[in-house]
Amino acid sequence: MGSEYKAEPVGGNNRSSPGAARPENERAPPMASDRSITIEQLSRRLEPGGRLLGLDMGTKTIGLALSDVSCSIATPLATIARAKFSDDLKKLAEVIDGNNVSALVIGLPVNMDGSEGPRAQSVRAFARNLGATLPLPVVFWDERLSTVAVERTLIEADASRRRRKQVVDKMAASFILQGALDRLAALRRGRPRGTSR
Repeated sequence: MGSEYKAEPVGGNNRSSPGAARPENERAPPMASDRSITIEQLSRRLEPGGRLLGLDMGTKTIGLALSDVSCSIATPLATIARAKFSDDLKKLAEVIDGNNVSALVIGLPVNMDGSEGPRAQSVRAFARNLGATLPLPVVFWDERLSTVAVERTLIEADASRRRRKQVVDKMAASFILQGALDRLAALRRGRPRGTSR
């Protein structure tokens, strides 16, 4: 899978005019690609032994969680400090390559009324840009109250404020991913549960 990644920038170029002709030997930069599918579609396409990577997208960090190979249990993995998109992409590609990841579950921060605001649009844009380089399906998962639930759990466990700050993003990613894994398990048993967007 590692050979499929292309280290090309997403978006613009260095030409002086936007309509300038591209030389024949120069490839066009990858276009944003929507690789999003529903959780139901994922359940039919999931490869045996493939793992899911959960992402909790923040403005400063990306929390990561990884499923086991049976796609039953989510485990907090890491927190990436966000930088340029190309740097975020490189870090994610390393995690994906090193863990046999076959799909991404990205938390979608919808409003309490179910509508999508600027944060949700930003997450969808990030996923489209990611899809231009990483050829993996993406499932968006409703993440309403995931961080609140994780914070509450950490407070109940008497974690210090500093400790909570260190782990909340990867734990929120785990919370999001576990919701998707529970839905996949229910689909395997034939009973609908959970929310995919």
